[in-house]
Amino acid sequence: MPDHATNADTPRLAVSRVSKSYGSRKALDEVSLAVGAGEFVALLGPNGAGKTTLFQLLSGLFVADGGRIEVAGIDLASDHITALAQCGIVFQQPTLDLDLTVHANLMFHARLHGLATRAARARIDAQVERLGLAEYADAQARTLSGGNRRKVELARALLHEPAVLLMDEATVGLDPASRTQLLEHVLALRDERGVGVLWATHLVDEAEPGDRVVILHRGHVLHDAPPALITRECGQPNLARAFLDATGEDRTATAT
Repeated sequence: MPDHATNADTPRLAVSRVSKSYGSRKALDEVSLAVGAGEFVALLGPNGAGKTTLFQLLSGLFVADGGRIEVAGIDLASDHITALAQCGIVFQQPTLDLDLTVHANLMFHARLHGLATRAARARIDAQVERLGLAEYADAQARTLSGGNRRKVELARALLHEPAVLLMDEATVGLDPASRTQLLEHVLALRDERGVGVLWATHLVDEAEPGDRVVILHRGHVLHDAPPALITRECGQPNLARAFLDATGEDRTATAT
């Protein structure tokens, strides 16, 4: 990892006044946020808030209309290959090759990042052991439960030791136990490895453990602060009520 990526003063991710429109619809309107080393930032917003658009920009799938994105101090627009090499991404939609084994899926990703075979095997073994997947290493991905498939995608995102981990609604479709387990794994990684995490969700309980919560609504950042401070600023008893107050969303699903 480059020296600037390990500098504690350099944000793992810095988004500055980023905008993106689709025709006449402005999906993001000068959005700014940052993720520091060892920081878990929850990007909380209802469906249609702009979370997916932001992740499409962060992962290089689309280009912003304006603003600047830096990953570990590297400008995504001018050096996207180097910048994206510092990102580990778990997308909302599953992306495993279901016909390959767990080990083959992970080895394919390791080779894409130029890891030597011996180093790749060592990292794969370490990740599958840590995530409780060792017994499934030679199983086809299609035979795994939804929760274990997500663990494989998390292991894959970490193989190249990224500076920042991007989790885009990664618990969608998981049962409550698997959802909690995945969140706990990511929080442990933050503590143990100092990786920066941007966790996009529409579920308040997933945002509550965040060091900071960024509330995104209709392409605008409404709040960016620790959850307790947002709750106080909104004059509400908890983050769920503060979220509803800030966005005007009348939905009970945000608290489950």
